[in-house]
Amino acid sequence: MPNPTGRPFPFWKMHGAGNDFVVAETDRLDISDEAWGAFAIELCERHQGVGADGLILVQPSTTADRKMRIFNADGSDGEMCVNGIRCFTKFCLDRGLVAAPDGRMLVETGPGLIPTTATRGADGLVTHVRVEAAVPNLDPRASGVMIDRPAPVLDFEVTTKDAAGTSTQRVALISMGNPHAVQFIDGSPADYPLERIGPQMEHHPAFTHRTNYEVVRVIDRSHIEMRVWERGVGETQACGSGACAVMVAARARGQADDDVQVILPGGTLRIQWGGEGPVILTGPAAFVFEAEWTR
Repeated sequence: MPNPTGRPFPFWKMHGAGNDFVVAETDRLDISDEAWGAFAIELCERHQGVGADGLILVQPSTTADRKMRIFNADGSDGEMCVNGIRCFTKFCLDRGLVAAPDGRMLVETGPGLIPTTATRGADGLVTHVRVEAAVPNLDPRASGVMIDRPAPVLDFEVTTKDAAGTSTQRVALISMGNPHAVQFIDGSPADYPLERIGPQMEHHPAFTHRTNYEVVRVIDRSHIEMRVWERGVGETQACGSGACAVMVAARARGQADDDVQVILPGGTLRIQWGGEGPVILTGPAAFVFEAEWTR
């Protein structure tokens, strides 16, 4: 799909704990989601494109400092991404798009307005961002599962079948403004066949809007390790909203305290939640390179 802006497209390549993005500023509000989604597929392709888990657009907003739009690597609407919003914040502050000497920004997203607070290094550039993520919703319908059960649903059974056989996953259903199915296991997530089970879970008919799928081991009450299969992307090095969902599910199961380190393949994220209000996530945001797409 050609560049829908019709002109050179400057961007930053960025990542948050290994979850990587193409981030660009645009005031083109006339371009359709279909056109941006098709362009995201081309940009995010890892062999013939830039390579990324998603395209993030920095747009003007009438209700916040800036508006964030995110398109997954398959062109679908990402709705919300907590790793992405940290990169978004760094992009806006390091480029001087938003004057925020105290590091505070308000970001308009699909699920609502999200406050962020950046920490700067000695060079004045953003290194970490604290995000007041969504208030978790434990109603299964918020995760796209149309069942009549009271929240929380921590043991929803999903049966998958492929050439390797039939298996049943028992998952916690958590919405962080996007759907998550969280499975707790006894062994290491590194040994779990996520590349096989993940796509089956994402596209299972039980999830009307598809789902993100996390496999989790609780190490102790303040340390959790996980891997994630992201809806519209596949396995990623980290997922901020997924880490939030995992902590909420672990706490609902009585296995976690209010302040947890969630360990992912791409790095560690700090998640705080006391049982009410928004989940707080703090993690790194990194610049990789700057370039321009000209075709």
